[in-house]
Amino acid sequence: MELEICTNSYNSALAAQQGGADRIELCVGLAEGGLTPSMGLIKQVAQLSGLKKHVLIRPRGGDFCYTPDEVAIMETDIRLLKEEGTDGVVIGALNPDGTVDLPTMRRLITAAEGLSITFHRAFDMCANPEKALEDIIALGCHRILTSGLSPTAEQGIPMLRKLVELSGRRIEIMPGCGVTPQNAARILQETGATNIHASAKHTRDSVMAYRRDTIDMGEKGKNEFAIQETSPRLVAEIRQAIG
Repeated sequence: MELEICTNSYNSALAAQQGGADRIELCVGLAEGGLTPSMGLIKQVAQLSGLKKHVLIRPRGGDFCYTPDEVAIMETDIRLLKEEGTDGVVIGALNPDGTVDLPTMRRLITAAEGLSITFHRAFDMCANPEKALEDIIALGCHRILTSGLSPTAEQGIPMLRKLVELSGRRIEIMPGCGVTPQNAARILQETGATNIHASAKHTRDSVMAYRRDTIDMGEKGKNEFAIQETSPRLVAEIRQAIG
């Protein structure tokens, strides 16, 4: 059973390594569903040993319908990260009607030649998951990250099990979203999946002693002094739960 941890910083990637993860998905902007990390972060994380590094390629939040300029940006990001010795990319693109954007996906896959390809949770926004599954398999992707079209992977177990059966092991179905040490083993057992994705995150308080808490730097009302990052303890607990 392979454990992938979603990491949003160097400290989180280090925590995933310490906790026994097999692979990380490196991204930033988790509040927006994940965005492409900086090249500086990619370069630093690429030096960590003992785990595979996959990088999310997503130039903005919002939907998964991209303009030609945004596609060009993603192609450039992929070519740059390949130079840093990363192992894979996490990508996904849709048409306005909820089908997989095949031309865009082909361009991104061509740019990523030689890397492992994960189709991310844009899959959960597809209008017809069975058709999308076949399209993604035909593209040559290696895995799909999905919650089974549900708010959490645990709630999506029936669909995840169906996707595993339909895939016939032609592609890996990787459950993700809301995965914890308490439910990870059940999700794998009841779906037949062999990969699982978790953030294993906790919140730590800022070391700042002086705080001006009347100003919002981002989302209004958000606690600017609460930092979310991966917990090595939670990673280790998930690792132990799934074997």
